[in-house]
Amino acid sequence: MSDIKKLLGKKIKLIRKERKLTQEQLAELVDIGTPNISYIENGKFAPSNETLQKIAKALDVSPSELYNFDEFKNVNDIKKELFDALDKDDKVLKVIYGVFKSLRFHVK
Repeated sequence: MSDIKKLLGKKIKLIRKERKLTQEQLAELVDIGTPNISYIENGKFAPSNETLQKIAKALDVSPSELYNFDEFKNVNDIKKELFDALDKDDKVLKVIYGVFKSLRFHVK
């Protein structure tokens, strides 16, 4: 799922549900129609900058937080990112190894 509109919509929906808001309630807070919230959450529409700011305010997050898609990364992307970081910096490798050693005895 690399389409930014879909990722943004998925993030908005995730946060809305965490805040225990319905689409109708969010729409009212943002002052747009409920179908528009649905279209945004389903990645059919990209919100305008103004609407995005209103959504962020209604959800009590910064607009930039709406673009943090880390929880949607798949395992292969996470592995690649981690291995790239380990290859670039020996200090990172040593820190991660220390964390690994301390966790492997606690995680079963």
